[in-house]
Amino acid sequence: MARVLRISALVGAVALSGCVTSNTVRSGTWVIDQRPDQITGAPVGGAYTMVWGATKSGDPSIYSASLQLTCFENRPIAKLAFQFRIGSDRNTSFGYRFDDKPGHDAVESRVLFGNRVLIVDDDAALRQFIAELRGSTKLFVRIRALNAGNSAVEFKVDGSEPAIEAAYAGCPLPPLPSGRTS
Repeated sequence: MARVLRISALVGAVALSGCVTSNTVRSGTWVIDQRPDQITGAPVGGAYTMVWGATKSGDPSIYSASLQLTCFENRPIAKLAFQFRIGSDRNTSFGYRFDDKPGHDAVESRVLFGNRVLIVDDDAALRQFIAELRGSTKLFVRIRALNAGNSAVEFKVDGSEPAIEAAYAGCPLPPLPSGRTS
């Protein structure tokens, strides 16, 4: 059994190593995409990290999940993708906690069509998420949904500073409203 686990781990590592190419750079657990867009020629400017260990209530299986920082239509977003349905936009609550910092529940977010992807694109929510990501080593995510139960995953997020800078180079995070300092 131990040999099968070692072989499985080796096969997984080889498969994942193929994801890093000459157009990508690693920073901690992040993969930073440096390819030019094939339409515009501008840098793609995204970064992602993946983990095996996502769970959902009522299912003993373990799944993979990813966290991606990127620009979409010239706006910064954080995108969480799962191999299973996490809920729908109208009945899903997103919560997270970085390291030992205070957690956040009912964070402004959206579940996309297909019910496997959650994005944070609200200016204030994204600004807070990214501010807490800086310098953190782990992120715990919990999603509650009336139609899909509870989902959870813990990401390793060390090395995030270069990932944040590269991901949002083409669409900087919105500035704080006047008079605010955090």
